[in-house]
Amino acid sequence: MAAANTPAAEASPEQQLFAAAAAGDAAGVRTLLAAGAEPVCESDGGVTPLMVAAERGSLESVQALLEAGAPWHAQDAEGYCAGDYASGSKNRAVLQQLLDWAVRAELILGTISRREKKGAAPNRDYLSSSIRYEDGKLMDEQGEAVMMGWETPLMERHAEVICSGGGDVLNVGFGMGIIDGFIQQHQPRSHTIIEAHPDVYRYACSQGWDKKAGVRLVLGRWQDVINDLGPFDGIFFDTFGEYYDDMHSFHELLPRLLKPGGVYSFFNGLAPDNLFFHLVYGEIARLELGRLGLETSYAPMPMDASAKEVWEGVANRYWHLPVYFVPTCIMAGSNQAADAASAQAEQQQQAGDAGDGPS
Repeated sequence: MAAANTPAAEASPEQQLFAAAAAGDAAGVRTLLAAGAEPVCESDGGVTPLMVAAERGSLESVQALLEAGAPWHAQDAEGYCAGDYASGSKNRAVLQQLLDWAVRAELILGTISRREKKGAAPNRDYLSSSIRYEDGKLMDEQGEAVMMGWETPLMERHAEVICSGGGDVLNVGFGMGIIDGFIQQHQPRSHTIIEAHPDVYRYACSQGWDKKAGVRLVLGRWQDVINDLGPFDGIFFDTFGEYYDDMHSFHELLPRLLKPGGVYSFFNGLAPDNLFFHLVYGEIARLELGRLGLETSYAPMPMDASAKEVWEGVANRYWHLPVYFVPTCIMAGSNQAADAASAQAEQQQQAGDAGDGPS
């Protein structure tokens, strides 16, 4: 960085700020910020003082920069944020500090939610478009993958989670029917499927799902049909063309839809191109579900879908992370909820180990 090679007498306040952050000089950072140094400045490659302080592991410097307005979600030229810098250098205390700050900021400002919506296709546009099944993929007419075969191990695990108590099970979003096949292996008392896309619904019927014993296949958007369904012992949610706000709206219905001790899970594709953003979203979901009476834990599952051939013919890759965190959300009224609470602490530590921030 320029600050490292510039004599202090000639360095700008921002260059001095970089130098103080790199040295872990929290007092210097606070003094420079108080004197007017800009906390949002960048060096070559888009690196910010907050990233430098996070990599250095200085809790006080990071706190001072955050309080001065340094954006926690700023990314360098390679897409890394301050949380990635902390994770990459194994500074778990700083990682937790940034995670807590990011969650509070996101709950107030909705920064990631706005990022997610940018460029995404609205659900109603998707439902009026044509889709096709080809080579282990479900594709829309824009060349976007709605679902892909690499998700099969994830769906098997999700089915285990929501079918752990047997009983009545709901899947929102048929897609390729992968999870529904696994649900059937658990022999639930009843198996309800909601599918909104008419072409996907017809495909499901062509595969005989509308005739399977104990299976109810419902055509429609979940928003339009859910009031006539439930309650359930297990629920899985995985829709296409919707945003986090839509899933949040579904979560608000869980106290009615899920029986006491029932288990909920969802496809955890939240912010899938950045591990730290992914953790922030997961924590927000955990807090929101907790407010509704569900105890949530995330079990890490190695998932490498990085091979070029996996995404051949797909317009945009929708998964970039080396690990997938399987959500288990248990409605109050079961001893399992206490187990989920104790498991949550492990997720934070394992997430730090999975970090591949800049070196």
